[in-house]
Amino acid sequence: MVGSEQIGQKNVFYISDGTAITMEVLGHAVLSQFPIEFVQKTYPFVESRERAEEIRAQIDALFDSTGERPIVFHSIVSEEIKHIILASRGFCHDVIESLITPLSEELDMTPQATLHRTHGLTHQNLARYDARIAAVEYALAHDDGLSMRQLDEAQVILLGVSRCGKTPASLYLAMQFGLRVANYPFIADDMASLDLPPGLQPYRQRLFGLTISPERLSRIRNERRSGSSYASLRQCRLELGEVEQLFQRYRIPWLDTTNYSVEEIATRLIDMMGIDRRIF
Repeated sequence: MVGSEQIGQKNVFYISDGTAITMEVLGHAVLSQFPIEFVQKTYPFVESRERAEEIRAQIDALFDSTGERPIVFHSIVSEEIKHIILASRGFCHDVIESLITPLSEELDMTPQATLHRTHGLTHQNLARYDARIAAVEYALAHDDGLSMRQLDEAQVILLGVSRCGKTPASLYLAMQFGLRVANYPFIADDMASLDLPPGLQPYRQRLFGLTISPERLSRIRNERRSGSSYASLRQCRLELGEVEQLFQRYRIPWLDTTNYSVEEIATRLIDMMGIDRRIF
């Protein structure tokens, strides 16, 4: 077994007859447990024999040049295409099948393999897809306080200083969960008399604050306006201190995003606000 002190490199293939998004998510989760550098390649929509043969040739070529089997995560409905991949010299793992087989036994039911069922558009999920796109459009129209109209439609209103992660979180919540999210920035000019804007007062139960460490915020701002007072550590400390006091004064739930990815921010927000989770 490879110990944590041994660092190597492995080639990884994600192969799917769909978008390969599921393969990547599951594969990344598994591979993150190993202290190895992975060189990863993704091949979506592998639906023809010719494309499968090309990928198989790449896997075999890597084996011949490195002497090590590439790791292959795959999910393919067509038995013909699947057998081509399985005939490669890679270490092949059917991620979906490994979950389906025991579940099929538990349900006493034979699964019905269907192409593009997870991310494809069907009659059943078309309405949810339209709702998700509408949520993205809403997030864009209400980004950085661009509009204070239709806030009654917002399920979440994010608050925070400039560059603390409001926009990425808003868009991720819209795209992944179909939530309508607005966000409002507190800028330097607000610091003298920082208060909750009157337009947000009726929606206190939908407010959620984001904050970040001053050091991290200063680094982010310096990438945008290097050497400016806006990006100075002193200014970042001042703004964050004032905004966090506002969150406490109005009892607005808030989250320090310093060490969290956008996925973690969104998931923690949903959990803290008790929002029904809907993954599309």
